[in-house]
Amino acid sequence: AAKAVVLDEEKKIVLGRAVLPTGWNSREAGEQVMQAACRAAGVETAALRRVVGTGYGRVALPFADKVVTEISCHARGASWLFPATGVVLDIGGQDSKVIAVEDGAVQDFVMNDKCAAGTGRFLQVVSGILGMELPELGLAAAAGKPVSISSMCAVFAETEIIGLLAQGTAPADIAAGVFLSIARRMRGLAARVPLRRECTFTGGLAT
Repeated sequence: AAKAVVLDEEKKIVLGRAVLPTGWNSREAGEQVMQAACRAAGVETAALRRVVGTGYGRVALPFADKVVTEISCHARGASWLFPATGVVLDIGGQDSKVIAVEDGAVQDFVMNDKCAAGTGRFLQVVSGILGMELPELGLAAAAGKPVSISSMCAVFAETEIIGLLAQGTAPADIAAGVFLSIARRMRGLAARVPLRRECTFTGGLAT
């Protein structure tokens, strides 16, 4: 997804926000979501004093005055919203990250960017295999008894899930197993950075 937030720099408040599907064109999505956020804020895009781009699509935004990595932005944003944040767990559409934070600055981070398993994209694939919408997937997982999903690769995990369905395994149990697998991956990542103070959970899977 492409996201935009319009901030009042002096009052330090959010004036408007918007979220749209990114699609295949990051630049177009960035322009559209910025315009949508400005409409929500009741301001013209020309009135913006400074535009900062972040995330994977940041390099595709010619209108950005500055680009910053999403890791730095996660640390700053989490600390702004929750000042006691010491660790950020982020599960996005393409990767997962654990970020150690101190006063809004990144102290250390690790990420799982070698495979889509354990990310939002993986859950989209699983929901398609199980014939469920994403909200249904979460509800099914909460009611199921998790089966083991051992594959560490999204492609192999997909094959494993299809095999479980062929064996008559209940979709709710598979959904529960998938979420448990994701939780275990994050636990493994989190063990590699100092865990202290409060933990802030971000990304699409946080919702």
